[in-house]
Amino acid sequence: MSCIDSISDLVTRIRNAQMASKKTLNSPFSKAREAVLKVLLNEGYIRGYNVDEISGSPHKVLRIELKYFEGDPVICEIKRISKPGRRVYSSIKDLSFVKNGFGINILSTDRGVMSDVEARKLSLGGEVICSVF
Repeated sequence: MSCIDSISDLVTRIRNAQMASKKTLNSPFSKAREAVLKVLLNEGYIRGYNVDEISGSPHKVLRIELKYFEGDPVICEIKRISKPGRRVYSSIKDLSFVKNGFGINILSTDRGVMSDVEARKLSLGGEVICSVF
């Protein structure tokens, strides 16, 4: 199956897996998905992820371990901001906080994909990929 927007697909897979209380989920591999997962891992929203190869196939799979605290998912809300039909760019001055600083925005900058916390330290703006709370 062909996927037009791989980040939206990843966000939807995470949201659906958490609603079903799954501990792990699989997603097709792409560098963009892996970059978003690195930010989620560094910020403590997921337990971890691995890049696995499917035997007999040239395709790779991301195996994502979701994180729960006292039975509730750590990610309460995850949503895609910038979409292929409507790109959303923001300077660091204009970038708003997610839930008064309790959540993060994930940005694609010229120095790579990073959280808004890192972007504020480096004083970088960019494309707002998604927000996580």
